Amino acid sequence: MSHSPVQLNRAQKQAVTHEGSPSLVLAGAGSGKTGVITRRIAWLINERGVDPARIFAVTFTNKAAREMKQRVAALVGSSGGSSRLHISTFHRLGLRILREECAAIGLTPTFSIVDPADARAVIADLLGREFNTDPGQAESVAAALSAWRNGAAAELEGSNLARIHQAYQRHLRSLNAVDLDDMIALPRDLFAADPEVLHRWRRRVEHLLVDEYQDTNAVQYDLIRLLAGAGQGLVAVGDDDQSIYAWRGAMPENLSRLGEDFPTLEVIKLQQNYRSRGRILKLANHLIQNNPRPFEKRLFSELGYGDPVKVIAASNEAREAERVVSDLMSAQFQSRARYGDFAILYRSNHQARVLEQKLVEMRLPYQLSGGQSFFDRTEIRDLMAYLKIIANPADDAALLRIVNTPRRGIGASTLERIGEYAREHRVPVAEAIHDSALAASLPARAAAQVGGFSALLARYQDWAHRAEARELIDELLADIDYRGWLNDTCDNEEIADRRWQNVLELARWVQRVVTAGDGDCDLAEAVRKLVLTDMLDSSDEDNGDNCVRLMTLHAAKGLEFDHVYIVGLADDILPHANSRSESGIQEERRLFYVGITRARKRLTLSYAARRRRYGEVIECQPSRFLEELPAEDLDWHRDGEAEREDDRVAGKAHLAGIRAMLTT
Repeated sequence: MSHSPVQLNRAQKQAVTHEGSPSLVLAGAGSGKTGVITRRIAWLINERGVDPARIFAVTFTNKAAREMKQRVAALVGSSGGSSRLHISTFHRLGLRILREECAAIGLTPTFSIVDPADARAVIADLLGREFNTDPGQAESVAAALSAWRNGAAAELEGSNLARIHQAYQRHLRSLNAVDLDDMIALPRDLFAADPEVLHRWRRRVEHLLVDEYQDTNAVQYDLIRLLAGAGQGLVAVGDDDQSIYAWRGAMPENLSRLGEDFPTLEVIKLQQNYRSRGRILKLANHLIQNNPRPFEKRLFSELGYGDPVKVIAASNEAREAERVVSDLMSAQFQSRARYGDFAILYRSNHQARVLEQKLVEMRLPYQLSGGQSFFDRTEIRDLMAYLKIIANPADDAALLRIVNTPRRGIGASTLERIGEYAREHRVPVAEAIHDSALAASLPARAAAQVGGFSALLARYQDWAHRAEARELIDELLADIDYRGWLNDTCDNEEIADRRWQNVLELARWVQRVVTAGDGDCDLAEAVRKLVLTDMLDSSDEDNGDNCVRLMTLHAAKGLEFDHVYIVGLADDILPHANSRSESGIQEERRLFYVGITRARKRLTLSYAARRRRYGEVIECQPSRFLEELPAEDLDWHRDGEAEREDDRVAGKAHLAGIRAMLTT
């Protein structure tokens, strides 16, 4: 990662030491914004004597929060009180508020968090049971409700959606549960409705630092505005030129809104880039000037001008992949760089296939980022939920996941009644199902179904303290006939078998964790360790092996590489075909800008004149964004042109790879 120099430049020093009014730090790509945030926290503690417990810093990923904590700890030392800082994601901050104020919101302290997949399942059940609507629409309904909840939609379209939202929220509350949107919206709503609670929190939050402010949505903005009060301790750090998440509700205009809500706002621009060569920044500056920009800034570097940017114009996508990989091999051979110094970026995941094929053919090590995590697979989530509730009988979220997996006829109305019973008796739902008195409040059939499920869980919860982990899992899978469930629900036998093999791999993994322990690692401890593995950000992948990185432009944000290839620069790919509106084109331009500014030393662009789409070969036009780059800095390499020296070097590298493959 690129960092600020040991000595702060003038703008960085101003951002670190500003006092007396709220500030907006416009941090251009590679300008050392994380260093500025962490040094400001250290300055507040070391120079201004601020109690670390009164400093709150908020960002968007666990990885970014961990990096901030580590850097601050290094700056203030173990005796500086860095452990009492509140550095977290927005959702962690929301969770903290919910835990402390749950009574005011109508929750008990044991409330659960429903993840997006389980939330869609709840909505699907409600659609079919209460609204006589196709449960297959659950995903689109969930997206509409989330957009409205996060302020991306002015209002719910139609009264039916409003009724679905009311039923959904009622159902979650009956289960003492919240979803991810609630974790931000409920604290915002509480602060807006209860001045006493808000005042108490404002006294606690003396300094509030918010990273990646351009990515905040309307609800996050409201939460920060309410917490900041007069804003004397507010520092917002962001870059409107790198706002690329409008599709999930991000509002870059929130940067401009700060000046309206905080009239004394001080705007500080960080424009010196410590990452990229000057020519790369020249391309980025030329490109982004085609967007309307409320805050004008121009990146510059003192790292030298750098080589011309190569543009590979290929006849088709297979040829594009071949030439990109050959060029990469040539660059790696000439520079003696690590494969981990190279990244190939693209707009959409489907573009990776042909690149993977060529990398495999040339036996180059690579890592595909952004693929589905092992723990995100449905079958893994199912078994993990069983193991969680066996290890922790009060885990309501796990209960919701497996209560009807496989199906056992416990419907939403029964669950709502169980939820009401749990609230009345102030126990978790997962414990209420074991209460013999619950049966009296349920119809006979429902009581029998819940009783059978309760007995199943109780048996394994008791057995977990003395059974071998693998033995318990094998018995459980047989007891619930999970293999049969896969056969019944998968489209074909091959898919069912593949998913069953994943289940067996998880079982082996649990056993390995238990066996590798120091003697006190039982099933519960193994589950906790695996849950922690599940929670690690996919963005941590950049700490992996020495491999060429393949990833989308969205996934590349926040990363940097010596050598960057951006492929597929054709209209309808970048910019994307679904981004034809003016605001959509502007966001796509920002996305390309993010890609360009990932490169430290060398940038290569490519496109194909023809591509295969849905079985047909179509003609492609070069991306309009290529015309917005300074022509004098581009070095075009077109198919069919006379061979150049570097092309011959690439050819030699290609042949060397083939020879290595034949002799291995």
